[in-house]
Amino acid sequence: MLLTELLHPGILAALAGAGHGARVLLADGHYPASTAVGERARTVHLNLAPGLLDVTSVLDVLLSSIPVEAAHVMVPPEGQPEPPAIAEYRSRLPVAVETLGRFEFYDAARSPDLALAVVTADTRTYANLLLTIGVRAEGTLTTR
Repeated sequence: MLLTELLHPGILAALAGAGHGARVLLADGHYPASTAVGERARTVHLNLAPGLLDVTSVLDVLLSSIPVEAAHVMVPPEGQPEPPAIAEYRSRLPVAVETLGRFEFYDAARSPDLALAVVTADTRTYANLLLTIGVRAEGTLTTR
């Protein structure tokens, strides 16, 4: 048994192969995951039923497992209010949350740097989140 909250074998394998600068997509249930992810990314489907699991729940577990250097969200067209999910992400993430338009976000998620796409069953619109893995802080690794 692992001593971390994150136990999903596919997610652990993808993160183990990722490094500094690799990206992780947390997609809501509306995201076109079959066409808008990088070719080399591992896709993990956690969308069992609408609302089970949401992006925020997955984010909370991931934050205990990886350092985050940057975060981007997809925003609706200009003039529409900011979706509530984005405020949630801002309150949880240790970095500024940058915004991208829908098609800019798709382009970023199609990057060859995307190591992992986690498809959730989040029913909120514009709940997609793209994380960039950072560097583990000095002193947090022990050598044998």
